[in-house]
Order: sequence, then C-alpha cells, then structure tokens
Amino acid sequence: MTEVTGIDHIYITVSDLQRSESFYDRVLLETLGFRKNSFALGGDTHIQYFNRHFGYVLRPSRLPNGHDAYSPGLHHFCLRVESIADVVTVADELRVLGVEATEAKLYAEYAPDYWATFFTDPDGIRLEVTNYRQERRDRHDHW
Repeated sequence: MTEVTGIDHIYITVSDLQRSESFYDRVLLETLGFRKNSFALGGDTHIQYFNRHFGYVLRPSRLPNGHDAYSPGLHHFCLRVESIADVVTVADELRVLGVEATEAKLYAEYAPDYWATFFTDPDGIRLEVTNYRQERRDRHDHW
C-alpha cells in the first residue's frame, strides 16, 4: 500500500484575481511566511503561494458563481501552526492587516486543546488556523 505523505497543492478558483491576491498576500505572505510566484496555464495567470509543505494556488474563475460552503465541494480549509500562542499571534496579525479574523479561542467542543481563528476570503471560502493538537501529534508519532 502506498502512503500519502502530504498535500502537494490546492487550487482555489477566484472571481477577482487582483482582489484575492491582495487578501492572500496579507494572510499567506505577511502573516504565515509563505513565498509567492505566478505563472500562466491555459492562457490564465495563476498566483501560487507555497511553503516547504504545499502550494496554495489562485486561478481565475470562468463563471460568476460565488462559493457556498454548504453546497457540494470545499466546506473550509484549515491551516495548522505549531502552538496556541501561534494561533493567537496569527489572529492578532490578521486583524491588524485588515482581515476580519475571529478572536483566537478554545473550542473545547472539537477537542480539549483545540484553539482556532476563523476568517473568510473575498469569495466566501472559509479559512481556519488551528494549533498542532496532542491528538494529531500522537497520530503522527505513533502511527
């Protein structure tokens, strides 16, 4: 059996590439330390944000429909940081940069050590940043 070792990349289709690039520059470049490049594919400009683990790519939409988290498809995308303190820092930094992120707080209904902040991109895609919880560490270390 072949093991999947990670997510290589995710593509997000956006209605306004410049508006989304401005938003994701604040979130991924300025707050979370990703790098960025752009490339053309099929005649469309794509903006790629990447770190050592995966790429997050914006591509222009061909249809004007907005995102609906409760229709089939992506509900939300969650990024993990190392610690609770990192979640708090990310939430604070996003708000300083004008991103309407929720206050970082404990969500004990999810797990006893589940801290998160939530926010939405310009097309309505729900995003979350959470800490590296003990259950996830145990899963990784004792697979």
